[in-house]
Amino acid sequence: MPAYSVREWETLPHGDGEGCIPPPLAQRLVALAKASSFAGRGGGGVLEDRRHDLRARGVVGVLAVPGCTLEILPKIDVGEKEGSAQETREIRKRLVHMLAVALDLKIQTGRMTDLDWQRETLLEILIRIFCDKLTEAVRRGMPRRYTLHDDDLPTLRGSLDIPRQFTRHLANPGRLACRYDELSEDIALNRIMKATIAHLAGMSRNATNVQRLRELAFVYADVAEVQVPALRWDDVVIDRTNSAWQELFGMAQLFLRNRYQTTSAGSGQGAALLFEMNALFEEYIGRLVARALAGSEFRVTLQGGRLFCLTSLDDDRAVFQTKPDILIWRAGQVAHVIDTKWKRISDRIDDPKQGVSQADVYQMMAYAHLYKAPRLTLLYPHHAGLGDEEGIRARFRVTGQETLLETASFDISTGADLLDRVRGRILTGIEEMSPALP
Repeated sequence: MPAYSVREWETLPHGDGEGCIPPPLAQRLVALAKASSFAGRGGGGVLEDRRHDLRARGVVGVLAVPGCTLEILPKIDVGEKEGSAQETREIRKRLVHMLAVALDLKIQTGRMTDLDWQRETLLEILIRIFCDKLTEAVRRGMPRRYTLHDDDLPTLRGSLDIPRQFTRHLANPGRLACRYDELSEDIALNRIMKATIAHLAGMSRNATNVQRLRELAFVYADVAEVQVPALRWDDVVIDRTNSAWQELFGMAQLFLRNRYQTTSAGSGQGAALLFEMNALFEEYIGRLVARALAGSEFRVTLQGGRLFCLTSLDDDRAVFQTKPDILIWRAGQVAHVIDTKWKRISDRIDDPKQGVSQADVYQMMAYAHLYKAPRLTLLYPHHAGLGDEEGIRARFRVTGQETLLETASFDISTGADLLDRVRGRILTGIEEMSPALP
């Protein structure tokens, strides 16, 4: 089955020529993209049909329809030749790394060779990692817990349910209404694993992955089948007895219930695993900032604050709520507001705004007024056009105030020294600018 690849915001021609996607397949992909949950959130242009080509917009991941697969990868400058297999390999690695950080997972990819990264789509890579980890986990034994059972038995087991005995078996004393605990594998965590296996089996196009998922489905044959919307996620308790399943539980959430991701499968149109890059970049940076400041006097909240811009004079109702991406607190006051933007800014000498939008600046002005933070940062992904050095690009003082507004970039093409880079390039000088400790 043919597989196509395109970078976000770039185009893929459709037609009969070499390197083009046939128009019928292009139409199927567009229909599947419109059916994704992004369409209902104002993101209907996941995949835009522009008459002669398809254009991916703001999301990455995989769309699979009968006849072909389309992989959408983020625009990340990884230092390899543009369009080469090596570039695709490194971008996939960086995207998996971002997902691992954003979801607080320790995804081990040591078994993946460079050839695997080059020839498999992001979806198949994630499915393979999941299968590797789940196979290893079930070999050590599936988690079990005691579950309460009510059953009518010829001999007493556990305790006698007296009210049920005298209402149901008053005329049949040969049956006993028993209540007992039994160690069972049919628990919420295993039901989630089984649902994930079934979900991925409907999405994978790789023969090896499909076979491994079938083998894993056989292992879970005695676990009840539950539809994804009915899964009881809150019933899962990860403790020292099943801590080895923490990462698999996180990967199940990655596939089935993520706030910046949409999946659909089994509808007949095809299957999709899509990630909204704005939200993914925000979560990735937020997690790194929280780790970089762990153990210090600073506290980090993501999507916090939630103060309102206005109050109605008619009924005192607050309207236009704000949700800054990252708030850094010290001594009960906001010391620093960071807002992430998955956009490419420029480094043109003739453009004093450097591609920063006016709407983004207005948004930061509202944060400056509401949260009284002495420092504000608009953070963008670094790219080759900005030079070799990531970090603070420009600094401005808000007119009539002491508040500083910075624009900065962070290089996601490398995972080296992440926390030191966050402290040294993004959070540098935070102690001097923060509200003084009492």
